[in-house]
Amino acid sequence: MTVAVYPGSFDPVTLGHVDIIRRAAKMFDRVVVAVGINMEKKPWFTVEERKELLRSATNDIENVEVVDFEGLLVDFARQYGSCVILKGLRAVSDFEYEFQMALTNNKLAPEIETVFLTTSAENMYLSSSIVKQVGILGGDISPFVPQCVHDEIKSRIKQRSKTK
Repeated sequence: MTVAVYPGSFDPVTLGHVDIIRRAAKMFDRVVVAVGINMEKKPWFTVEERKELLRSATNDIENVEVVDFEGLLVDFARQYGSCVILKGLRAVSDFEYEFQMALTNNKLAPEIETVFLTTSAENMYLSSSIVKQVGILGGDISPFVPQCVHDEIKSRIKQRSKTK
């Protein structure tokens, strides 16, 4: 059984993320979507909320599991019996950073390969940061995120505007 680990912050999950997960689910026996816990970032959504949003957005894909992780990605991948770390690429600028990380992970765990999937053309520009920015500025985010995520982002934007 080939297990692929797809790590990210997913704050929030976008249609680009879901596209990568759907395509990976066809390529691998099991896809573990790993929501990273990074104390240096200030996410909009808690880890539990991000996991729940991902589960809602991927509930129709049988071989996908959503969990959280902290620490070295290669240690997490080993824990799940994964020989593949899956990374989505939008642009050449993504590749530089991800290539450096892939080489580092390969040095730490040569038995684990990093596989890059390019995003679909319609999602190349899409990022969680862009979704949040468009939403804060009152733009329509429905073309960028699953419906279950859309409503949560709108609610979060209202909460954030009340606290300012």
